[in-house]
Amino acid sequence: MKKIFYIIAALLLTLPSIIRADENSDLAKTITDGKWINRSDGYVASPTFNPSVDNKEDFESAKRYKTFSFSESYTFTMDSLKQRYSGKWSAENGKVTLTFNPKTVTHLYKNTDPNAQSNGYVSENEVLDLGTRELVLKDGKLSGDGYEYKNYSGAVSGLFNFYEFSGFANATWKHMLMMMIGFIFIFLAIKYDFEPLLLVPIGFGILIGNIPMFQAVDFNLQLGIYEPGSVMNILYQGVVQGWYPPLIFLGIGAMTDFSSLISNPKLMLLGAAAQIGIFLTFLGALWMGFAPPEAGAIGIIGGADGPTAIFISSKLANGLNVMANGETVKNLIGPIAIAAYSYMALVPVIQPPVIKLLTSKRERLIRMKPPRAVSKLEKILFPIVGLILTAYIAPSALPLLGMLFFGNLLKESTVTKRLADTANFALINTITILLGITVGASTQADVFLTPSSIKIFMLGAVSFVIATAGGVISAKIMNLFYKKENKINPMIGAAGVSAVPDSARVVQTMGLKEDPTNHLLMHAMAPNVSGVIGSAIGAGILLSFLM
Repeated sequence: MKKIFYIIAALLLTLPSIIRADENSDLAKTITDGKWINRSDGYVASPTFNPSVDNKEDFESAKRYKTFSFSESYTFTMDSLKQRYSGKWSAENGKVTLTFNPKTVTHLYKNTDPNAQSNGYVSENEVLDLGTRELVLKDGKLSGDGYEYKNYSGAVSGLFNFYEFSGFANATWKHMLMMMIGFIFIFLAIKYDFEPLLLVPIGFGILIGNIPMFQAVDFNLQLGIYEPGSVMNILYQGVVQGWYPPLIFLGIGAMTDFSSLISNPKLMLLGAAAQIGIFLTFLGALWMGFAPPEAGAIGIIGGADGPTAIFISSKLANGLNVMANGETVKNLIGPIAIAAYSYMALVPVIQPPVIKLLTSKRERLIRMKPPRAVSKLEKILFPIVGLILTAYIAPSALPLLGMLFFGNLLKESTVTKRLADTANFALINTITILLGITVGASTQADVFLTPSSIKIFMLGAVSFVIATAGGVISAKIMNLFYKKENKINPMIGAAGVSAVPDSARVVQTMGLKEDPTNHLLMHAMAPNVSGVIGSAIGAGILLSFLM
């Protein structure tokens, strides 16, 4: 009897451990079946987020999946933001204890060195030790580290992973808005022939740049235009480093005839007067709170010259330069370029009302003397003399002015026809495609849709009006000193903005509406091409003060 009592007591003492063993076995079997997944908001959707420097509130947040996989050999993996962490697990008293292995993580930080030879990320390795965590299984869900995980099969987990990389999972209203803008650009170009050579590439680039994609801290898919290593990012370096604009100017020089300007040099004053838009826009940008380098880059929009706007913004508002107060300038290349090209395309819409407001019917009917014939020697000497004079005034604009006048010399010398044809056709067409598509793609929603962009577009509209008015009013003032037979049709002053040849065409069209026999195109080309030179000089002057 005594032995039976001892046996029963022993069974009673070992029963809890047997029950616990069964419970632990059941828990182990449950958690090793399938994968445990959580999807929650609050993750930073930027590969360059630096918690020691950046404010999380300044970055877009997104929903992301976090997955646990438990093996029967008591090892586990945790996938979080496409980083994989491993370790060992154990089950005891209904709890799952996770012991993480140390992991080396490569942090990707934005390169803020303007003199860096590479545009890649600044990388920094850190050994992370996540220590030990405990999870509890309750009502079929794992929880305990601030998240709640549900169980799914491996196939379903794979579908979740596919979905996370798709555009559907990462789309926001900002992406939809930017894509709508891209559609509008393409529509205006095809339907109304508004600068199709610019708006079609830019519009399609906007679509490319706003295809939603997966972004996470320290993770580079090498797809987006701002992700080093991607094809679009490599092409975008021509914008960021400012070597597309000089090549565009080479082509412009090779296709431009400066005869009208050479035959009537006084019309150069109209091109110079229209550049008032640059400097008033610069002051307006300062008044709206932009830093001086940023305001200088925005001011060039008033010159109505897309390549020049890109060139100066790549120097002043590139998101790299550090100002005297220690702050880094904003990256405004995308908004400035889009604003400049948008308003260039809208020249036929913006300029006519301003011209009509500032001129009378009688002034619009003024007929000008035909331009005199220009000799070959004058055409050859002009780019040489023009380079020396303008470059001495503003050496900072030499990349633009040098290529502009070099292209013109190739054309006018007549002995380098093959080179002139290459610059005039193949080269400028290639660069226009690359420039348009990359500038469009740089309008990534989270970068482009900011209060700064809205201000830039407002300033751009005002600057075009001011530039147009400056040219027209200057022509009216010049007429005060000329005899009747030498008076200038004030409308050609509007061509002083450097949207070549669109401004000149607007003047020609308005002149023909007033008098079908009054052809103003050749006269308007003089201030138009001088506006190209003037905007480049204006950019050089601003660079001299602000770099």
